[in-house]
Amino acid sequence: MTQPRMARRLPPLLALRAFDVFARLGTVRAAADELAVSHTVVSRHIQNLEQSVGVKLVTKSGRGLSLTREGTRFAAQMHRAFDLIADASNELRNGGIEAVHICCLAGLASRRLLGRLPDLEAAMDGREVILQPTSARPDFSRGEADVEIMYLEDGAAAVAEGLRAEMFAKPRILAIASPEFKARYPDVRTAADLVGLPLIHEQSTGMWEAWLEEAGVGDLPRLRGPRLWQAHLTIEAARLGRGVALVSDLLVIDNLASGELVEMVRSDVTIGGYYLIAPAQKWNTPVIAAIRQWLRDVFPPSVPEPIS
Repeated sequence: MTQPRMARRLPPLLALRAFDVFARLGTVRAAADELAVSHTVVSRHIQNLEQSVGVKLVTKSGRGLSLTREGTRFAAQMHRAFDLIADASNELRNGGIEAVHICCLAGLASRRLLGRLPDLEAAMDGREVILQPTSARPDFSRGEADVEIMYLEDGAAAVAEGLRAEMFAKPRILAIASPEFKARYPDVRTAADLVGLPLIHEQSTGMWEAWLEEAGVGDLPRLRGPRLWQAHLTIEAARLGRGVALVSDLLVIDNLASGELVEMVRSDVTIGGYYLIAPAQKWNTPVIAAIRQWLRDVFPPSVPEPIS
């Protein structure tokens, strides 16, 4: 007589997912950003997982957390398990049709690419297009994406071995604010005048520091202001009159045309550009070639600059 199998005793799946993302990205804050939850929720999931398995998986390291030896082994097993689940789900979802997975910055995806997505789908010869807005860099070796669309300040330095990149747009970086905010500071005429105003940042003050340096402003004080992590959030904060944000001109074309946002000062600063990134061995495949052509059609003024 066949003995019945014991029921699986699985830890909470949300906790497993949070731990997997934390182990891959290395910080609770980065994991929270990818999962679109607060960092306290991620920390609580990890604590619940440790209680469930009865083993310490993370330990305090400076101001953050790092994996224990047991946590490192468990993370590797979880990576493989989630890969199996993803493969099985994709097989069902795609009905045997190969999907093209594109990771892209959320702001660029929503403001410039979604409207032209049907053009890409028509060029994919029946393949399903998965456009995933994210700020996290995908791991191509683990099959997390086929293509990445990313803004890079230094393209050559940011492209890992085995990957190839092409710049499809080199935007002007604008200091933007609401018309009402600008009206409150009528004496602001140069980039140097912006230093004392409320500034809005993404992940750090680095972009503002680089922009001001390119604009010829030296001897900067310590810059302050809220850090909002995503371009679409900094744009919205500027629209609400919270301060001055730096943003690619490609993301605010409509806002500037409608007068909803204005440039605080005129400038011609460019820092880096938008890049298409894919594995080098797949660079000349029909799928990647079609995506490259699609981006050229969406951003016709740009001249691609290959990186070997």
